[in-house]
Amino acid sequence: QVQLVESGGGLVQAGGSLRLSCAASGIIFSLNGMNWYRQAPGKSRELVAVITSLGHTNYADSVKGRFTISRDNAKNTVYLQMNSLRPDDTAVYYCNFMKYWGKGTLVTVSS
Repeated sequence: QVQLVESGGGLVQAGGSLRLSCAASGIIFSLNGMNWYRQAPGKSRELVAVITSLGHTNYADSVKGRFTISRDNAKNTVYLQMNSLRPDDTAVYYCNFMKYWGKGTLVTVSS
């Protein structure tokens, strides 16, 4: 059974940083790409960052240069380091693998 469990969300002031974690189980983690999505209030879910099994990354234009996705295959964990946070980064952040989703972690950025 695939499980994705996010953690690390919280309240931060604009300009601050947070690091999200997603612990995966039930998959051969090292062989698979992982994604981070987010959904802001009243908006549709959007792709934020992607990391392939080889560690190649890609980002939404809105977070390029501020967010960094990484992975630790020994811990079956994918991370999202978020720097220079802005109020419009406020959203629930979800970890994703194929059709599987975590429950999300809320990030709130105050101005």
